[in-house]
Amino acid sequence: MKPDIQSREDIALFIHEFYDALLKDQQLQHFFEEIVKADNLQHHLDIIVDFWEDILLKTTNYTNNAMKPHVALHKNKPFLSEHFDQWLGHFNTTIDAHFKGNNVLLAKTRALSIATVMKIKMQS
Repeated sequence: MKPDIQSREDIALFIHEFYDALLKDQQLQHFFEEIVKADNLQHHLDIIVDFWEDILLKTTNYTNNAMKPHVALHKNKPFLSEHFDQWLGHFNTTIDAHFKGNNVLLAKTRALSIATVMKIKMQS
């Protein structure tokens, strides 16, 4: 039986694997070119882990505005509806490979909500 997400280490595990999948995806990898070129991927991943740790474990480590960098990126590299669907598919597949439980359901629900809100804001 798979465990639920219970720690920052659990979150880091699925986030790192999730980003491995994103970086290999021909439709999505171009969104991360600047981060990879600047050798800022680890820093970026730490921020993403903070974000999900706040959501799943109710910490207060994430202090950024999640929408702001995505809106800026969208101006140069437009997000299409299928990009959000692909992102969500990778998220769910990665998390399901390792975990099962209430925090998994919360993560998947929040990921769907985030993708939906961003899709609406980027497409309007």
